[in-house]
Amino acid sequence: EVQLVESGGGLVQVGESLRLSCAASGFTFGDYAIGWFRQAPGKEREAVACISNTDGSPYYADSVKGRFTISRDNAQNTGYLQTDSLKPEDTAVYYCAAEFSLPVDSGWGCYVADFSSWGQGTQVTVSS
Repeated sequence: EVQLVESGGGLVQVGESLRLSCAASGFTFGDYAIGWFRQAPGKEREAVACISNTDGSPYYADSVKGRFTISRDNAQNTGYLQTDSLKPEDTAVYYCAAEFSLPVDSGWGCYVADFSSWGQGTQVTVSS
């Protein structure tokens, strides 16, 4: 059974940082692309960053480019999202997702419909 468990969310001030983690189990992590998505109250879930399990540059939403960094540690079965210079508009529930061998590249976009396995989410609140 594929399981994804996010952690690392919290309440921070504008300009601060958080490192979100996504612990994976039940599947061969190195065979899966990883995505981070977020959903604010009253809004649709949107892609933040995605990374393939092979080649290709990571994808970042324009709103987070230069501030967020996605990475993965296949040996630890864990994905990460480093969030720096946080803004109030980054406040949302952040979700980790995984999909088998999904191609990802910076110029292609990353979409909710591309991913079939999801975690339960972790809340990030940025206070001004």
